[in-house]
Amino acid sequence: MKFTTIDLTPRIGSEIRTDRETMLDGSAAAEFRRLLEQRGVIVFREANLDDRQQVAFARTLGEVTQLGENSIFKVTLDKSVNRSAEYLKGTFFWHIDGTTDDVPNLASILSARKLSAAGGQTEFANTYAAYDDLPEPEKQYLAGLKVVHSLETSQRMINPAPTYAELKAWQRIAEKTHPLVWRHRSGRKSLVLGMTASHVEGMNLPEGRALLCRLTEWATQPQYVYRHEWRLGDLVVWDNTGTMHRVVPYPADSGRMMHRTTLVGEEALA
Repeated sequence: MKFTTIDLTPRIGSEIRTDRETMLDGSAAAEFRRLLEQRGVIVFREANLDDRQQVAFARTLGEVTQLGENSIFKVTLDKSVNRSAEYLKGTFFWHIDGTTDDVPNLASILSARKLSAAGGQTEFANTYAAYDDLPEPEKQYLAGLKVVHSLETSQRMINPAPTYAELKAWQRIAEKTHPLVWRHRSGRKSLVLGMTASHVEGMNLPEGRALLCRLTEWATQPQYVYRHEWRLGDLVVWDNTGTMHRVVPYPADSGRMMHRTTLVGEEALA
């Protein structure tokens, strides 16, 4: 069996129907990557891969990071399992992973191990399509702008009144300045936004933050968004270089558990 695809919305997201052998043997990996870049999100319903298989599948797509145990990071708000549980509350807001790094992650692979009875859906926004639909004069205006990204900015959305020790811990992660418009090697362009975006370099704070707010609203309109309603065993891959994502809030005591594998970034922002 090779695979078939079904577009989940017109602008973002495709479900891939295939068998486990095709996922793991790498024979369709180039086509999966092409679909991922074109569609932003690819979904394998009830794939039911175990951790070893998930990492093996990820390696057919790219280089795997060493984050987590054996490249599996457990995404849960259960503090007994994940010491970063408080930090993970930031995933309730739109973001791109790795914006405080020189090279953001290429993609992430997430599988559902336990679901919450309420909330917990994951939403993805296509920042390629959002850029493409901007009026040409605005594209020209945005072309030279740069945005400062910081961990502190994102954490203040969760904890607006940190202790001094908390603040200093956030500030140990250096700020990064990236173009507002990412000019990809493919020739396509996407917007670089999200909860880490602090301010626009060289622009007064009110004006710059208003611009970032307006663009985020633009990029997360319904026509650019796919909301994934999880089933146990689902495996979802998203292109971190051309989408934002967030999770719909869910109770901390729900037991919701996702296993994530991340692919190393291959392209610096330019």
